[in-house]
Amino acid sequence: MSVELPLSGIKVLDVSTYIAAPAAAVVLGDYGADVIKVEQPGEGDPNRAMVSVASYPKSPVNYPWQMDARNKRSVALDLKHQAGRAALDRLIRTSDVLVTNFPLPVRERLRLRHADVAPLNDRLIYASLTGYGEEGPDRDQAGFDSTAYFARSGLMDQLRYDGQPPHFSLPAQGDRATAMSLVAAIMMALYWRERTGRGTAVSTSLLANGLWSNGVYAQAALLGAFLPLRPPRERPRSALANLYRTGDGRWLQLSLPLEDVMWPRLCRAIGRPELETDARFADTPSRRARSAELTAILDAVFASGTAADWAERLKAAKLTFAPINRIEDVAGDAQAVAAGAIVESANPEMPRTLAAPFRLTGAAPRPAGPAPGLGEHTEEVLRETGFSAAEIAELMRSGAAAAGAGR
Repeated sequence: MSVELPLSGIKVLDVSTYIAAPAAAVVLGDYGADVIKVEQPGEGDPNRAMVSVASYPKSPVNYPWQMDARNKRSVALDLKHQAGRAALDRLIRTSDVLVTNFPLPVRERLRLRHADVAPLNDRLIYASLTGYGEEGPDRDQAGFDSTAYFARSGLMDQLRYDGQPPHFSLPAQGDRATAMSLVAAIMMALYWRERTGRGTAVSTSLLANGLWSNGVYAQAALLGAFLPLRPPRERPRSALANLYRTGDGRWLQLSLPLEDVMWPRLCRAIGRPELETDARFADTPSRRARSAELTAILDAVFASGTAADWAERLKAAKLTFAPINRIEDVAGDAQAVAAGAIVESANPEMPRTLAAPFRLTGAAPRPAGPAPGLGEHTEEVLRETGFSAAEIAELMRSGAAAAGAGR
């Protein structure tokens, strides 16, 4: 492990399942932390089997698990077993961060609340992720990103067109955004610990992050301000912030917020300079009032060329737009590679992967190595924590712990 990485020497216990909290631990591991994944013997984290879910694209590579457990070490402990729970206590005493997203009633039964573990280690950062928050009538309700982040926050409703049902979300979109909030909270707590010498508890929720993501509409709602649902594409609120289909069947997102500045440039870029002086579209209010009429004109214009042609012309005119990539286009996106969002890995099963969505000058993250097999590092980690060979053997014999043979 490189000593140059900012989190080198930090030990993280990932006592969580599925995606949001484990993804936060992944990012800490990318930048040097030793992340120990604590899993239930037998089946382990349910995320190991998520690739079989109907909404996940099928691949012979278990890519969800490889993404969300890269560079971690797996320890299989039965936390319902007295000896397994006692073994976790010993791990907690030597750790810097504990990440968990177990439902609050489960934490109470397992003695995994902050109040339960804080006496073991006064420097511990206890990082909690829930669906709906630590307090309130729904604190104990199970929540996934589709329910807590998208549905409850109003995002799912506001994304739809008027007269259409709510749009559905794609797997783990809210989870990965929420993971970064938890990373930020953990880093703030570590910084505070440097100043005070004391650990603390930090928390975030899928609901809070969904509301934050939906901040424009949610804050407006707090003031009693609302917009009708989005009108159909053919009669948008603004024809200059709309989707257009090109002659080769691709789509472009046009977004020109400074209309009075960008409108003349658009007219010239699309080869229709006469529109610049057309009285129907003389100013922003006129263009908004005739958005359906202007959309019909732009529909015909964009249908006359290919997406590549329009991208070249719009880019040359310094207009804000983007091709709407099909998901199969992402793998070949040279800009994503150049920006460090798609990187090469150290995992032969998955040669390229997604990087954490930020960069630190002078601290390149660790290459993404393979995810661990269930219990692959149980004996190794227990030995490092001070367990004797006899103690480890007894944990295995009793079923309180289990060892794996690798991936």
